Amino acid sequence: MPLFTDLKISRNLEKALADLGFENTTPIQEKAFPIVMSGSDIVGIAQTGTGKTFAYLLPILNTLNFSKDIHPKVIVLVPTRELVVQVVEEAEKLAKYSGIRVLGVFGGKSMLRQKDALALGTDVLVATPARLYDLILTKAVQLKQVKKLVIDEVDVMLDLGFRFQLVNIFELLPQKRQNIMFSATMTDDIELFITDFFTGVQKIAIAVSGTPLENITQYGYATPNFYTKVNLLVSLLQDEEMYHKVLVFVSSKRSADLLFKEMSEFFSEEICIIHSNKTQNYRLRSINQFDEGKNRILVTTDVMARGLDLQEISHVINFDTPIYPENYMHRIGRTGRAEKEGTSILLFTPQEEEAKDAIEELMSHNVDQLPLPKNVAIATQLTFDEQPKHRERENPLNINEEERGASFHEKSDKNKKENQGGSYQRIIQKKYTKPKTRGDKNYGKRGRNKK
Repeated sequence: MPLFTDLKISRNLEKALADLGFENTTPIQEKAFPIVMSGSDIVGIAQTGTGKTFAYLLPILNTLNFSKDIHPKVIVLVPTRELVVQVVEEAEKLAKYSGIRVLGVFGGKSMLRQKDALALGTDVLVATPARLYDLILTKAVQLKQVKKLVIDEVDVMLDLGFRFQLVNIFELLPQKRQNIMFSATMTDDIELFITDFFTGVQKIAIAVSGTPLENITQYGYATPNFYTKVNLLVSLLQDEEMYHKVLVFVSSKRSADLLFKEMSEFFSEEICIIHSNKTQNYRLRSINQFDEGKNRILVTTDVMARGLDLQEISHVINFDTPIYPENYMHRIGRTGRAEKEGTSILLFTPQEEEAKDAIEELMSHNVDQLPLPKNVAIATQLTFDEQPKHRERENPLNINEEERGASFHEKSDKNKKENQGGSYQRIIQKKYTKPKTRGDKNYGKRGRNKK
């Protein structure tokens, strides 16, 4: 593989990369560098874990000069708060010797403090779309000097409904700018998005989503229900040496909380959890504790699948089989990073078998199925979603004689009377004429309203 020094990067970047211990480029970095440097619009398609962040940061920082201007020259839009934090960290590592200022803004934090930080000036602004748009409306951010716009994880942006904010931001950006977009998938929505807003875009694709990474071993277990999956997980994770850093993906926040509760009984000091209902500080603390090895197991949802850049993950466990097969690829891309070996385990119930088949079809690769270990008990307890739902049979108003049960009996005569309601008022109205007023057109005509 080519060396970073072959890319003709600045001396400051060479020193920063040397500090990080990076020498060789990844394929996406090698292909993207000259295009970004040329100033052309670009869409890069590459799986998670292939070095996309450096693919756009390196050429951008290579062309960015030290400046005392307050307003940003580069805007980087990402879908999640965690990704803002991680892109800022990566950018600061690369900008270590250049004096280039990097700032991140996202929702869930004080906007007043972010305004104060922006007032001090920044060269590269990393943001979630909604928070950036809010800051633009309050005039805390001016976009007139922006030369480059980066949209990272374009497919997730559109899936999460950020198109409205993106379009509004485009209208406020200078027309003359470079657009740099990266995604793990090329969907119809992205094609339409590109057609609507950009022209002359160059596309590069490396390890297109659906191509399993060769350094990730994949296998699965067929299980009857949720609690059997829990029993299996408890059994597997007893081996601390093999399962030394495990990322567990579930399909929803409710499932994540339930799994965390069940697993905490066995791994209370080793397990942590993140999902969108947790506070930002809680989420960041959980990520840091997992990354530093203080917690061995991290339970998370698909929303976080793109916002995590964690190293040395030994296993990715798909506790719930994802409905969208592309999400499986994003999940397993959390392991086997930087050309290291990784393992992915897929747990599926009979109801999830169709989703498993879709994943295998996308990859053109079958997930090897292993038998359940003998020590794993088959659970009889079911979750609310798994429990059979009682449905009342149709009960039409006119029931046939043969459909009536043994306890059926006819109503008594007094209960057969029709309830007409308000009997007292009805009798009074019948007995007495309605009061007249001089405004009534029938005033003076006695008995006209009697019935």
